[in-house]
Amino acid sequence: MTLEVCASSYGSVVAAYKGGAARVELCSGLSEGGLTPSAALIKHVVDEFRSSTFSVNVLIRPRRGNFHYVLEAEADIVADDIRMAADLGANGVVVGALTADGHIDVPLCRRWVELAHRHGMSVTFHRAFDECHDPVSCLEDVIACGADRLLTSGHAPTAPEGIETLRRLVKQADGRIIIMPGCGVTPDNAAQILHQTAACEIHASARNPLTNETDEDVVRQIIHNIN
Repeated sequence: MTLEVCASSYGSVVAAYKGGAARVELCSGLSEGGLTPSAALIKHVVDEFRSSTFSVNVLIRPRRGNFHYVLEAEADIVADDIRMAADLGANGVVVGALTADGHIDVPLCRRWVELAHRHGMSVTFHRAFDECHDPVSCLEDVIACGADRLLTSGHAPTAPEGIETLRRLVKQADGRIIIMPGCGVTPDNAAQILHQTAACEIHASARNPLTNETDEDVVRQIIHNIN
């Protein structure tokens, strides 16, 4: 089982690593739902863990709000940030876009996925998926984009509430893409989510409620409970 931890600071990344997480999703602006982190943060994190098996995926999201990128400049900004993440040595990127009517923007996402793959990076389609019009047909669209992984709460506010849909998505995916449950994952429910959905990866913030930073002990508890 693979644990990915969402981290928005250098200290959070270190805590995730020490706790035993396999990967981080590096971002900024968690209160805004996650935004592209700075180049300096990406560089320092990648340089610190370059010689380890710890993977660094970078969220590429240029602004808060919806996931409908009607301005060509916004699409270009995402593409440039993908190149930046590649140049700085990231293992992967996390992207996603929807059309105005809630479908997956396949042409745009395929463009980003192909760019990332050319640079040797994996691609996770993020939780824009949970705002799409229909998870069944939209999963096929995400697969058509070429993404390697889908982060989703199963079209529910949290992954525990979306377990049944997550289970169906894992079955529908049938190995064509990794379904990674996320949102509301805790040491107490992580194993249940994985068991009931048959997923092999899970995403958590693992934050300390007092500091709102990634907590090494919480990460370690999740790892213990899922293995």
